[in-house]
Amino acid sequence: MKSKLMMMTSGMALIAGCAVAFAHEGQSEIFYADPTVFVENGKYYLSGTRDSRPAGFTVVESVDLENWKYVNPDDSLILGVDPSLNYGTHGFWAPQFFKTPEGKYQLLYTANEQVAVADCDDIAGRYAQPEVAPVDGSVHNIDPFLFRDDDGTYYLYHVRFDHGNFIWVAEYDPATRRIKTETLQQCFANTQPWEKTDAFPCDPIMEGPGVVKIDGTYYLFYSCNHFMSPDYAVGYATAPTPLGPWTKNPANPIINRDIVGEKGSGHGDVFPIIGESDKLGYVYHVHNSDSVATPRRTRIITLNLAPAADSKGIYTITADPTSIIKPKL
Repeated sequence: MKSKLMMMTSGMALIAGCAVAFAHEGQSEIFYADPTVFVENGKYYLSGTRDSRPAGFTVVESVDLENWKYVNPDDSLILGVDPSLNYGTHGFWAPQFFKTPEGKYQLLYTANEQVAVADCDDIAGRYAQPEVAPVDGSVHNIDPFLFRDDDGTYYLYHVRFDHGNFIWVAEYDPATRRIKTETLQQCFANTQPWEKTDAFPCDPIMEGPGVVKIDGTYYLFYSCNHFMSPDYAVGYATAPTPLGPWTKNPANPIINRDIVGEKGSGHGDVFPIIGESDKLGYVYHVHNSDSVATPRRTRIITLNLAPAADSKGIYTITADPTSIIKPKL
């Protein structure tokens, strides 16, 4: 497929997550929830929400998506609790790596139920903020995903609370590290049956946004239901602009327990697979077992892109359950 695939980091990468390794059948399996993958220079970089202390994020690297190693020999945090460097004292969730046009790495993340952005010259160095503050301290907001369009405009997709969790988007000013509140709008609400099941009663939850642009169309991947629910799953919607209007894939969800064979499958990140032009990778988490949700296990699956039969040029995206990888350290 000779399409223009535009990812979150100015043409090359994407993200979301942090991890811990536990012994599993003679291997060390990766336990990052809300995982993210960034691709650069022939390598994959993986992070996510950790289920361990100290609080913060670590990063691992791989060339084949299956075998990973810590980038830093001491497994040190790239961002943790340090009021002199960055915002947050607890609840470090759902990171995303973003590379600016100037070549600086940024880590978007959630802490204290607020979105924050920190910088570093090295993807695995110690990230810090020029101003220790959240992006928008006016309300609770989590699960950031920063997207830079072809015209240089930035958009911050994230989750805001209002009797449930919903995905919002706003233009973002990289100079001030604030959203343009006058552009803020909710992407969509619960309208498909899979988006709110009775398996784990709760308010509506839509979270874990990730966006790619293919041949001029924007694809927004998202997860629904509570992460403790066995019906946690992934779908996508398309739009002609970064702000919408969004049309949900009628075949949603594309990842759920019936497709991948494990409960609680969702909240991940879409990324390019090295050497594959007609496929994408999607990293996500699943429940620890059929009876226990945490610590959540990391999984990677291939997404196939099929050209549309009509003139709209929108691809049909499906997950290949035969391609599932269980990444290990």
